[in-house]
Amino acid sequence: MKRSSPTPLIALWLLGSVVGFLLEVTAAASGAPILLPPPSMAATLAVIGIIVVVLAWPIRQATKATKATKGTVKRRVDPFRAMRVAVLAKSSSFSGSLFLGGGLGVLLYVLTRTVVPNLSSLWLAIGTTVGAAILLAGGLVAEHFCTLPPDKPEDERQEEAGGLHA
Repeated sequence: MKRSSPTPLIALWLLGSVVGFLLEVTAAASGAPILLPPPSMAATLAVIGIIVVVLAWPIRQATKATKATKGTVKRRVDPFRAMRVAVLAKSSSFSGSLFLGGGLGVLLYVLTRTVVPNLSSLWLAIGTTVGAAILLAGGLVAEHFCTLPPDKPEDERQEEAGGLHA
């Protein structure tokens, strides 16, 4: 499985921003109250981001032990567990990017209103944005923790292929 590239993350961020902003505009235009994220959403997103990193830490320790001891594994990790954590990390980075866009869309709408926004609505939008950023960062860090080091260093591969090429 490849690590997340910036293109889908940016696309999800933009999609979330547009949808979040348009939902707020539609709600306000129809006379309904604007949609604000609950206070627990920011905390939940941040806690999930931290949990994903904590789950990926043993995998990082096992891959570092493998690299440092040149092939002898001190601590064995179940490959199915490692794959599950890697998939969880990837989905966390995708959902964090989407929620970050949504939070920024709501924040943009709240800040661009002609009426001075209520401070509670502003803080709820900021909290959701920060929680989503923590989820995104946690997912990306956990993805990095779940990558295996290359079997051979780059210099050894080039020497086997016929020498170093400049």
